[in-house]
Amino acid sequence: MNKRVLVTGGAGYIGSHTTVELIKAGYEVIVVDNLSNSDRAVMKGIEQITGISPRFIEADCCDREAMRRIFEEHDFQSVIHFAAFKAVGESVAEPLKYYRNNLVSLLNVVELMVEYKRRNIVFSSSATVYGDADTLPVTELTPRKPATSPYGNTKQMSEDVLRDTAAACDGFASIALRYFNPIGAHPSALIGELPRGVPNNLVPYITQTAAGIRERLSIFGDDYPTADGSCLRDYIDIVDLARAHVVAIERMIEHRNQKRYEVFNVGTGKPVSVFELVHCFEEANNLKLNYAVAPRRAGDVTAVWADTTLANNTLGWHAERELADTLRAAWQWEKSVRGIE
Repeated sequence: MNKRVLVTGGAGYIGSHTTVELIKAGYEVIVVDNLSNSDRAVMKGIEQITGISPRFIEADCCDREAMRRIFEEHDFQSVIHFAAFKAVGESVAEPLKYYRNNLVSLLNVVELMVEYKRRNIVFSSSATVYGDADTLPVTELTPRKPATSPYGNTKQMSEDVLRDTAAACDGFASIALRYFNPIGAHPSALIGELPRGVPNNLVPYITQTAAGIRERLSIFGDDYPTADGSCLRDYIDIVDLARAHVVAIERMIEHRNQKRYEVFNVGTGKPVSVFELVHCFEEANNLKLNYAVAPRRAGDVTAVWADTTLANNTLGWHAERELADTLRAAWQWEKSVRGIE
């Protein structure tokens, strides 16, 4: 069994936590990252947690020749592909940037996998493929809605690339993991989410507000048709999410002749409102946040959360971390980064 895995975007938020879980499970990891939205220092955090320093290669997945050299020089059968831009708003403002980066990077990896006969790829997909779903919770059979952003469209198109390649090419298999809302940090506070500039995601904005980096947290809308008027989301702990990639890789290694393309929802199956998340953070960390209600944000759906039955039963994977523990870890990480006692 070849237990060497190439992790593209492995210095990023989800990639770094997945690298930790792969190493803990006995895999040898090769990290490729162009450091456009990450820091090489995260490799030190991974080493401190696991006692092992993964091989790191600074390269851009859109650089086909750089990727070809990696395929030539390293013997791996499995890839986890994280390398992509991910800000919805930015994708609306700069669609060509997103189409070029997110699609070309994947096409390069997949074409080289087929050429070099590398079998397995786990793809970092998103619940954005469901759009504003007609029924909740969403299952893997819930129809995909037309994308509401170029970012979401790149996820749908990438899934199509993998599905069609798996159907056409013997010896190629893929699993697309549709994430809901990853939050938190490693319990060690040695790695976590560290966005550059103003955060696009809710929890980093919460922790930066608590740390005094941001003056106030804005809650976009309190007039949605939900119990407290704020949006409902499915918040998944980053370590739980990382573990899902390990079991997906193991499934493909162990079941070589079975389904060549599969999709799985990765969430908790529990809807949590924005107000509930804010109050849970306050209670878990014994502090008060400065927040105010702002007008609704264009493109936000009222509610979306996962039915995780398929991942639970097929992969044997379950979300385990409690929300309060996740939010405590997020705050410990923010404090460690800012030097707050």
